[in-house]
Amino acid sequence: MLNIVIQNDAITCPESDQQWLQSMLQRQSKQEVPKPKIQRVSPMLRRIEANKSCYDPLVVSIGPYHHGNPDLQLMEDLKFSMACQYANDEAQLLEHLYNKVMAVAEDARKCYTEGSTEIFDQNEFTRMMFLDGCFVLQFIRCFLYDRQQLKMNIFVAAFVRRDLFLIENQLPFKVLKELMSLKFNEDEWKKTFTDFVAQIGAPSSLPNKLVQFEDQPAHLLDIIHTHLIDKAALAPPPPSRQSQRDWYTYRSAKDLKEAGIYFRSSKSHRFTDVEFKSTFSVGLLKLPPIIIDDSTKSLLLNMVGYEESRDLTDDFGVSSYICFMGSLIDRAEDVKELRSKGILMNFLGTDQQVVELFTEMAENLVWNPYAYANVKEKVERHYKNKIKNWMAEWLNTNFISPWTVLALIGAIYALFVSILEAYQSIYPADQKH
Repeated sequence: MLNIVIQNDAITCPESDQQWLQSMLQRQSKQEVPKPKIQRVSPMLRRIEANKSCYDPLVVSIGPYHHGNPDLQLMEDLKFSMACQYANDEAQLLEHLYNKVMAVAEDARKCYTEGSTEIFDQNEFTRMMFLDGCFVLQFIRCFLYDRQQLKMNIFVAAFVRRDLFLIENQLPFKVLKELMSLKFNEDEWKKTFTDFVAQIGAPSSLPNKLVQFEDQPAHLLDIIHTHLIDKAALAPPPPSRQSQRDWYTYRSAKDLKEAGIYFRSSKSHRFTDVEFKSTFSVGLLKLPPIIIDDSTKSLLLNMVGYEESRDLTDDFGVSSYICFMGSLIDRAEDVKELRSKGILMNFLGTDQQVVELFTEMAENLVWNPYAYANVKEKVERHYKNKIKNWMAEWLNTNFISPWTVLALIGAIYALFVSILEAYQSIYPADQKH
């Protein structure tokens, strides 16, 4: 409580309270400073027990946050040989690469949260950026184009790939760009990143479009986020098209199928590319295919962490995708339905494990209210249409299996024969008029 003193008709505060008020203004000015590009996972996300292990590296640390972890020491030793390999074992190129990193090291330090890099002096921080950057780039190129040069087995390589997409395991892209500038032109390194992120989360058979680099990305996780999310699809609609009511509720895949809504895998890999079309009797919901394996949960939740850490952005594209898929997946039967249409490729385990995966990921997530709004509204209109529901029920009853189809055809044939016989009995063929 402030102790206010009145002196000569002027209101003043004691010195201690003035200092407190001044500190409030200083704190406000600090909050207005842009957030660093590479932040730690928020405590809110880490508090969810089932997801805790998704944010920490398993085999390799990149950057300062997990540097020095004794459990990751084996890969630290490998970074030296990977750096030499990236420099083609040429001493001169190795020196040029190091000088490139040294030139941007101080800017790179500012990309991390305040106080997280103070234990490293200038040389230590530069060397860490250099070794980690060379490791990342050499791993990506070998993983894509020459796995025989990877000094690790496929099992370890899969964990390394998983660790490269952790929010706390990122390098500023400017470091990677400097290291690439002496070896590759812009088109070459863009193709390399496109090939790498195209393998993550979606079947490799999908069309592989070049990743968009409209602005310099913040880091590798930002690149894959841009690859999977179309921000334009998350923008608010014009005021005239905004609904004034709660126009949808969650429906599972099985519930939608019973209402005559069927599923198909789309040709796009982006999470925001969801379409719905409705005809007289049936609806078709097209969803992007996704591979579900041991790394899926970690990848999606780290992109969620990245969305929460950015300044003045509330698109929450990945968070909205997880919530949308979670609404469709309520039981193992829902997973089976989406699997049968090529939307979910389950390399995780049982269908029930996939249900639990989306349930755990969706806990405490914030989604964009405009994400999939048009699709949800169309689905709800179809679902509540009594004529379409009646048609769907009739089709589900009579065409549930080949045997019911044959039985229906037989019944129609029998009815036709009965009518024909009745007609012939009334009007015999030899009757003359």
